[in-house]
Amino acid sequence: MSDRSRPRRKEKQEKEVAKDASASESEKATADGGPSEAAATNGAVANGQDEAPQVEPMELPPFEIIAGDRIDPFMFKFQFKNVEYSSGRNKTFLCYLVDRGSADGLLRGCLEDEHTGTHAEEAFFTQSLTDYDPALKYTVTWYVSSSPCCACAAKITEVLKARKNIKLSIFAARLFEWEDEAIQAALKELHAAGCKLRVMKPLDFSYTWDTFVENEDQPLNLWEDCKDNYEYYQEKLADILQ
Repeated sequence: MSDRSRPRRKEKQEKEVAKDASASESEKATADGGPSEAAATNGAVANGQDEAPQVEPMELPPFEIIAGDRIDPFMFKFQFKNVEYSSGRNKTFLCYLVDRGSADGLLRGCLEDEHTGTHAEEAFFTQSLTDYDPALKYTVTWYVSSSPCCACAAKITEVLKARKNIKLSIFAARLFEWEDEAIQAALKELHAAGCKLRVMKPLDFSYTWDTFVENEDQPLNLWEDCKDNYEYYQEKLADILQ
């Protein structure tokens, strides 16, 4: 809460009390012969003026993409839950399967972001599909906690237009800000570029749980309104893509 709401007289009294307390502490330190002498020796006092030590602000690096092949079960149940209002769900989980039509088998993994740097959708092409070969045919399936934002949808569209040998299907637990006209336009362009877009069905949640979650062989108990929420989101998506 801001101190601006306090009366000016009270502010003046508090400043005087703080000044007296500061002076008292300074006198005590001088009498003890410790901190004041050390500060003077270290150059903290110069030309008869006290200078407060300057603390350099520490810049924290942005969250990086977390890659792996299994998701924590609690995070899955929270992040993938297809509720209408996704409060607190401020990151994207992306589970992927890649069939390259070769004897190597399926490529499987998970990506997680914090929406502060590169998003999981873009990171898939730069971190998970690093050995892209234009001579191969790729069938890619994503199970994501929410549909792409405008920027990600545009980047995916760009990739699909440039790499005609990639067939992408995106199954989303929820629709991200689907009422926004810019989001709707971006999803339409993504669909027009050949991407299959669909909302996750109850069976998709069970499949993702079995394939990508550290479930310790425990079955997934779907929440009560899972099917109703799927139908709600699927209807909205159909309206957007028509």
